[in-house]
Amino acid sequence: MVFQDQEVHVRTAFIGLGAMGYPMAGHLAKKYETLVWNRTFAKAEAHAKEFGSRAVELPEVASADILLTCLPTSLEVDELAQKLLPYLRPGMLWIDHTSGEPELAKKTAHMLKEKGVSYLDACLSGGVAGALQARATVMAGGSLQDFARAKPVMEAYATKIVHVGPLGSGHAVKAVNNALLAVNLWALSEGMVALVKQGVDAGLALEVINASSGRSNVSENLFGQRVISRQFPNTFALGLLAKDTGICVKVLEAAGTPAPLLRQVREFFEIAKREVGAAEVDHTAVARLLERWSGVEIK
Repeated sequence: MVFQDQEVHVRTAFIGLGAMGYPMAGHLAKKYETLVWNRTFAKAEAHAKEFGSRAVELPEVASADILLTCLPTSLEVDELAQKLLPYLRPGMLWIDHTSGEPELAKKTAHMLKEKGVSYLDACLSGGVAGALQARATVMAGGSLQDFARAKPVMEAYATKIVHVGPLGSGHAVKAVNNALLAVNLWALSEGMVALVKQGVDAGLALEVINASSGRSNVSENLFGQRVISRQFPNTFALGLLAKDTGICVKVLEAAGTPAPLLRQVREFFEIAKREVGAAEVDHTAVARLLERWSGVEIK
């Protein structure tokens, strides 16, 4: 395969072929030599067949110049870093796309630095659709030098790439962003069940809201397509959003700033995760909990 726009050959490796990682690594493989590894190895083999990447055993990812991870939590990233530590080479750059915890990321980065490996926490937004369309948004924390090195690689699957601050900043911005998503989703669900309870047509109410000052990404792009339609497609798990609101609270605690609303939404989503009955359901299924408490269905 001939890789485009590469004056100097760069080998990349991608770990974590989940809903977002799988297409992102596919876009990466179109531009760079790309090694892939996944805990379910058959998924790495399928990726290699589909995109021309190369499925490898875990230690071989250490031969890459740039290693990318997209895992459920920072704990898994740290455990992976410990496993790979004997194989990592000085000069490697590790780009972590996990939605993780700033403090644990700093601990992992410190461990990697002792081996001569640089680290960026580079959280993603845009969802599965953004990953599929190579239109993800990246918020990166780390040194400007490492960011400059990483940006051309991330441009394979992202259109908005922003250096937001020092190490840990990417995780912090993502956590606050997702907590705001949670606030909008919970608040709109509360408002809609109240309107339906009073005989208002949910679709018409949403049409008005989306032409008014109360509109949000939730009202414009999620609520009608998932809640009012009753489809609730599983693209972003409720349990993961609950996790992110918990990370946001840790960010607030580290900052020592007043944040009663963001702290409260974390409690709401922890309750929702238990009450809905499955952390794996789509995050918009939180509306079902409000429906149950209110005795109405949003339609």
